[in-house]
Amino acid sequence: MSTQVMTPSTGRTAAPAPEPSIRDIIAAARSTPVRAPARAAWGLSLVSGLMLWASFTPLDWAPLAWLVLVPLCLLIRTPVRTRWLYSAVYFGGLVQSVASLQWMRLGDPSMYFAWMALAFYVAMYLPMFVACCRAAVHRWNIPMTLAVPVVWTGLEFFRAHLLTGFSWYYLGHSQYRWTTLIQISDVVGAYGVSFVMAMTAAGLAGMLPLAWMGKLRLFLTGTDPLVMQAGEPCDLRTVRRQVAVAVACVAVVAATLVYGVIRRGQAAFVEGPKVALIQGNFTASLKHDPNAARDIFNTHHRLMGMAVFPHHPDVIIWPETMYRHPLMVASPNLSPDDLARVAPGVPNELWRQSAVTMALSDMAKQAGAALFIGIDTLDAREDKLRHFNSAAFIRPDTGYVGRYDKLHLVPFGEYLPLRNALPALQIFSPIPQEFGLTPGEAARTFTWKDCRMAPVICFEDTVPHLVRDIMKATRDPETGATADCLVNLTNDGWFHGSSELDQHLITASFRAVECRTPMVRAVNTGISALIDGDGVIRDPEVFIDGDGQGRTTLRDPKTGRWHKQLNAVSISHIPLDNRSSLYVRFGDWFAALCGFCCLSLALSRFLPQRKAVPAVA
Repeated sequence: MSTQVMTPSTGRTAAPAPEPSIRDIIAAARSTPVRAPARAAWGLSLVSGLMLWASFTPLDWAPLAWLVLVPLCLLIRTPVRTRWLYSAVYFGGLVQSVASLQWMRLGDPSMYFAWMALAFYVAMYLPMFVACCRAAVHRWNIPMTLAVPVVWTGLEFFRAHLLTGFSWYYLGHSQYRWTTLIQISDVVGAYGVSFVMAMTAAGLAGMLPLAWMGKLRLFLTGTDPLVMQAGEPCDLRTVRRQVAVAVACVAVVAATLVYGVIRRGQAAFVEGPKVALIQGNFTASLKHDPNAARDIFNTHHRLMGMAVFPHHPDVIIWPETMYRHPLMVASPNLSPDDLARVAPGVPNELWRQSAVTMALSDMAKQAGAALFIGIDTLDAREDKLRHFNSAAFIRPDTGYVGRYDKLHLVPFGEYLPLRNALPALQIFSPIPQEFGLTPGEAARTFTWKDCRMAPVICFEDTVPHLVRDIMKATRDPETGATADCLVNLTNDGWFHGSSELDQHLITASFRAVECRTPMVRAVNTGISALIDGDGVIRDPEVFIDGDGQGRTTLRDPKTGRWHKQLNAVSISHIPLDNRSSLYVRFGDWFAALCGFCCLSLALSRFLPQRKAVPAVA
């Protein structure tokens, strides 16, 4: 219907004004947005944060993880953002990160700062996720079911690399028990599992009726273009689009599961060397107590004896730094005066003796087994004294063979960033002022019983690209084969039996799938375990309770939870895997591509607004 207007000056009737089209109304609404109240944003963000926390240990409610992103997707779907949107989303992420990372404070009172700093940093990724997705959906008309998984995966990729990296609590990690689903990790890494889950959550959010969003006050009725679209004659197309999205999501999940079934069916595990994982129970503070060194050695030596007789393992593994006497190495070119200059206070004769290597060689000969021993290394060179966190390898026939020095150091735990520029940061670190580790130079492999083993130390088993690079570096130039087994030596005694021990093991299990390589883990205080190439955390063939409490399995049969904080030995044959890995061969191409798209979307927010009808499916 047109409208006639009488002009006051002439009294004549003006020409009828054209009735605005639907697109004109939408354009007008978008040019003068009226933001909905912030209550829905705060509520949905808090729900999402709490669900994300509950999806991981200690609650470990894995099915809930499939719904974690649905509340955030509703905030992405609404065309006009609510008031305080990004503050609310950041708050929800902060709740999750503070609760999930609470175990960091247990290491030392000074670690409270590191706990809060890391929590505030990790929480930033949720508002960045919402902002990039909103740019994709409302500026570039990209379907939400594509934008959400791409952005989420890209941000996980950035989190793995920025500020030395933090590859914990990925969305896909929550599904470690659904072994069929996580097999896609040998193609695109654990990122692929997160991608599938994020896509499913976006599909669910896109199919929720607009009336539900109205009840959540995600828009103001009569002013929001999304509401106006509900009355357009394209409803049938919308329904068809939603059906297509549902079919696509189901197809992606189904294809992932089919791939998992096929890949698991291709496994032909071969029994490898018998390995004994020695697990002491010492808090990290005792590790630095020189008066506790004898007790630490005696306990591990006693447990090793319980493993040797009557089980006769081929390889025995001690946890990280549990051999408390350092391995001392000096360059042969250094004179006594040079040694006194490089390492003042250290008696000169200690550098020329081989007491530690002789003692370790005697241990291996007595046990009749090869040893991986976690040990500190002091390496005197011409320029300065270097301190390494090492894994020494000793054969029973030839003695000490060599060592692997940890490549990826933990800031504030193994070295102090900006020590010279900002010495005041020392108060935030539990390590002594004179302490500081040097990163290693290269990956190493050690062979025993025709099994090539590649050590990784501490949190290195949580860094996907690092483990992949180590595996690639172990490739035999003649056969092209990589290492047969990953050997992780860890000290989780900092965290006093908290959920960190569980999450560390869970995160490490994805490295076994990505590389199609079994991993054995000897961990101070636990959880020592064997993980096969499918990512299955296997019960040991023999479990020895070193505390005499009668425990015979890795898990508590009543609760199903892993035993922690105990002296124990786990003995199993390594299940050698015959499969190869595309992830080892090609790396993080998929996650890096998602990261590039995510960065492009972030930069696009600074471009002029593109006026287009948003896609919400």
